Amino acid sequence: MAQVGSERLEEIENPELATQRTRELYKAKGYPDDWIEKRMRSIAIREELTEEWKNRGVREQLEYAILTAEISKETFGLTPSEYKKVKGLNSQNLRDHMTDLELIFSMLGEASTTEIVKTKNPKGFIENKKAAKQGGDVAGNARKELEQKTGKKL
Repeated sequence: MAQVGSERLEEIENPELATQRTRELYKAKGYPDDWIEKRMRSIAIREELTEEWKNRGVREQLEYAILTAEISKETFGLTPSEYKKVKGLNSQNLRDHMTDLELIFSMLGEASTTEIVKTKNPKGFIENKKAAKQGGDVAGNARKELEQKTGKKL
């Protein structure tokens, strides 16, 4: 336990160590390198979005969950909890069980929301909820267009 504690303290001093540890964990679980890179990018996009929300008055953990659910509903037609049921997941992280395209559309929804938030500068939960819906809509439209062109459901 002392070693784990020491490693976490090192990661606080040098966040790149935490990133490398995460990559190594995904590699050990058998994920391919290209998926790992997408997953790591999705983490960075998510962090940027939550920082923007925080700067605009979103404070409660429940509010973050609701805003995330809005993006997911617009992107995939499902909230994260509904999506987990579809995938047969219980306590596992949903994003760790997404395909490349699912990760890409999740990132698009969150990155679009971030851009909308930066541009429109919403204040508080209610205004940010509208922005989350709009950002998710961008990704949802892209997903639907891909499904239409390929004839395959994501």
